Amino acid sequence: MRRVFLVAGVLVVLAGLVVFVVVRSGGSRPVTVDEAKERVASTVPVGAPVAGVPGAGVYLYAGSGREELDKPPKQQAQGPTMPATVTLEADGCWTFRIDYSTGHWQSWRYCNRDGALVELGGETFERWDFGFFTVDNVSTFVCEDAVVVRPGMTAGARWEQRCTGTSTEVGGPTGNAGPFTYVGPEAVDVGGTPVPAHRFHGERVLSGAQSGTETTEQWFAVADGMPLRNERRIEVRSDSPIGTVTYTETGDFTLASLTPA
Repeated sequence: MRRVFLVAGVLVVLAGLVVFVVVRSGGSRPVTVDEAKERVASTVPVGAPVAGVPGAGVYLYAGSGREELDKPPKQQAQGPTMPATVTLEADGCWTFRIDYSTGHWQSWRYCNRDGALVELGGETFERWDFGFFTVDNVSTFVCEDAVVVRPGMTAGARWEQRCTGTSTEVGGPTGNAGPFTYVGPEAVDVGGTPVPAHRFHGERVLSGAQSGTETTEQWFAVADGMPLRNERRIEVRSDSPIGTVTYTETGDFTLASLTPA
């Protein structure tokens, strides 16, 4: 599931530096499959195959997106290629990480609990490159109640999800909560193959250290919970010495191949 916490935490730092910034676009590029393979091979243990969860490996996604700051004005692109890694843990748990660019990745930790897919939390990394300096921000979140797929659910079923995040560049926690609605079954075309999927609509409100909204459309494979497609719109506001700073993100990604690279 696509969920962004505190990705705009870096804005508080940037706001204090605005008079020194040379404004420009760029600073990031797509991550290659070979780079994702190298990271997995060198740093991430891969468990044995587990029934009901995706196979471990590096998967190729295609997509596009844009991230933007309004103060100082700055933007960077996502995609068009986005490698993602699946790493397996014990007890039916696994981590899904997707690299939108060299300056932005996100991971989610899922577990299969008696037929339900549950999100336990994850991390987001974002880097903004201003030419003569860069600012990195890492956000970590945990979910108290974030069931993604429920056994026996029917179209229109709706329930609440709640998570809390902290960021290296923002003081205090930010809550993220809102309704999650099962739209119904809807196949996703993956490299010419229709894959049975569950489609969901999510709406989130951020509160606490930061405020904002997040709206998503998400498709998960019926067989193993693999994220197949994601569409999102995010807006996060942060207080700063020069007033409210706003981060916006729009984007989408779709699995391009069922076979790991």
